[in-house]
Amino acid sequence: MSILVFGSTGQVATELKSLLPEAQFLSRAEADLSDPEACAAAITAAKPEAVINAAAYTAVDKAESEEDLAEAINGAAPAAMAQACAGLGIPFVHISTDYVFDGQGETPFKPTDMTAPLGAYGRSKLKGEQGIALAGGAYAVLRTSWVFSAHGNNFVKTMLRLSETRDKLTVVADQIGGPTSARAIAKACVRIASQLAEDPSKAGIYHFSGAPDTSWAGFAREIFAQAGRATAVEDIPTTAFPTPAKRPANSRMDCATTFDAFGISRPDWKADLAEVLHALRGVDAASAN
Repeated sequence: MSILVFGSTGQVATELKSLLPEAQFLSRAEADLSDPEACAAAITAAKPEAVINAAAYTAVDKAESEEDLAEAINGAAPAAMAQACAGLGIPFVHISTDYVFDGQGETPFKPTDMTAPLGAYGRSKLKGEQGIALAGGAYAVLRTSWVFSAHGNNFVKTMLRLSETRDKLTVVADQIGGPTSARAIAKACVRIASQLAEDPSKAGIYHFSGAPDTSWAGFAREIFAQAGRATAVEDIPTTAFPTPAKRPANSRMDCATTFDAFGISRPDWKADLAEVLHALRGVDAASAN
């Protein structure tokens, strides 16, 4: 299957490159995500057998002051991509987020639950979801959360960097969710694209996050434990760490329909973390030589 991927340097796109060496990857220089028509034209010109959108505006706090740009990249562009794919009769897989929910309660959110984004980033991602659904093709919106990998900027790498100079860190403990490795997301996207090509009736919105659910503080403790760092973690409430954009307190996601439709289980994030830390140790060793 020939696959076109939007994105080339992000966490998921980097993992897709290792899984799909023959795929075509479009960087932002090659496909301007703020120009929906250009994105659609790139698909029409390439005529792939499936498209995965691994590109997005992900600066959650900055989106509060750049909502128009976030909406163009996360809303209008994916909708145009989906329309182009529908026109070609090919599957379109798009990565979305837990930020489309308000984070109320403690029950895991189902794909069918009411959305209510707390900020600009979530609103932009929700508009993308809505536009994709309206395109009417064989699509899958994969909502995920707390993405980490050995690449780019993410919580794991931030905690490791801070632990190099601090013996104690304060970390938010009242936001709960499922850390998810970019590698697991990439694998899920490929599997979903393949199955959608065979059975377009599986089109819809799905959830995919790592298990078990934990807090950011719990995530940090596991990072330090596996990395052999002596850094202590002090639990703090969200109110003690104010940010321009509100974060959902409850990012738990019910992933049952993803398993039912595609046979994809929630990944064990602790095992995936071990692989990421192993990869980072290899990078450190290489840079030291």
